[in-house]
Amino acid sequence: MVHGRWRGEVRQWEKVPGHPVCDVDLEADALLKLRLMALDPEAGWLSEETVDDAERLTRVRVWVVDPIDGTRDFLRGRPGWAVSIALVEGGRPLLGVLDAPARGEHWRALIGRGATRNGDPIQASPREDLIGARVPADLLPRLDRDLVPVHKPNSIALRIGMVAAGEADLVATLRWGNEWDIAAAALIAQEAGAIVTDARGHPLRYNSTHGDAFGVLATAPAIHQAAVARLAARVAEAPGRQRAED
Repeated sequence: MVHGRWRGEVRQWEKVPGHPVCDVDLEADALLKLRLMALDPEAGWLSEETVDDAERLTRVRVWVVDPIDGTRDFLRGRPGWAVSIALVEGGRPLLGVLDAPARGEHWRALIGRGATRNGDPIQASPREDLIGARVPADLLPRLDRDLVPVHKPNSIALRIGMVAAGEADLVATLRWGNEWDIAAAALIAQEAGAIVTDARGHPLRYNSTHGDAFGVLATAPAIHQAAVARLAARVAEAPGRQRAED
């Protein structure tokens, strides 16, 4: 349904300044909720386009969904967007699905069963040196000029997917972000052998009270510790890095 509306006429607006949304987001969200809740009626629901309900915290399993991750690329007619779906139990994803039909890519992962793209197994990079690591970025900060920028889709999930497929070595964000952006992609990357944590190198736990986490760090396994060390000073200086209850 989403792909059929891509590059077509859509109605768009901003939820808050700098955060675009369109009617396709809402229609896709409603359709996904209808179909996914039919598969597991006992699960809770956490989605970018649905008002959050704390009742999800009482459920054993929770669907964590972004109907269009990378809305800017979707609205601009670019292919760097994806539909992201994860089923979470006990704070960790059991399954993850990314559909990027504009790129002809369909990603799948089941916990303990590996990850695939278009049915083919994928594997994270064996890179052992942080210097020269490939990063999906338009422009790298001066401190990171020893890294190598590669194509950056708007979707953070697809950027993490690049790490899973060995097409990038490092993805990092240093701000609070939402679980629906990363839950599916994180499982895909982990099942492909990558390491995925928050920006501080701590394990990610999903279906949290606020439904968010401080940053994400997805890397080839051998460079994760070096990446955490490089980012440590910037993490310490990041505004709003601590919640009141931390």
